[in-house]
Amino acid sequence: MRWWDIDSVLELERDLFPEDAWSRGMFWSELAHARGPGATRRYVVAEEGDRIVGYAGLTTSGAEGDAGDAPAADVQTIAVTRDHWGTGLGSRLLTELLRAATEFECTEVMLECRVDNVRAQKLYERFGFEVIGVRRGYYQPGNVDALVMRLTDPSSSVTPDHSVNGVQGTEIHG
Repeated sequence: MRWWDIDSVLELERDLFPEDAWSRGMFWSELAHARGPGATRRYVVAEEGDRIVGYAGLTTSGAEGDAGDAPAADVQTIAVTRDHWGTGLGSRLLTELLRAATEFECTEVMLECRVDNVRAQKLYERFGFEVIGVRRGYYQPGNVDALVMRLTDPSSSVTPDHSVNGVQGTEIHG
């Protein structure tokens, strides 16, 4: 994702997440940490022609912590236009994030998922994520709970066993 993608991403964000959509400033802040040698973020978009049909983002804790802990990653967002639901595009975007987590040498990936978003839960479970907790009232203003999910060893989820066929005419790039 680049700065010139933000307007299209915001339009999709507001359509899919009307109650808790990210702001323009939130995306700018994330992208500010996505480039250069000290990058701790990875954001990608999926395009079909000139249209953005999906996007996804991941953040990492950066270098090893003081206790020698390996860095961890957190999936910040994944979104796919409704007309691309069920095409495998969400899997492709998640695969890109897990590749990034592996490049960042993260040993685990965390995420929060709305309890009412069964489609996303099934996607994450296919990749090996497991529910480890619940955050009550996490999504505001709707006061919707979030499942906390974790994947240990993200590199195991980007092997050929988890490869995804391309979505015809759709290109993913950062």
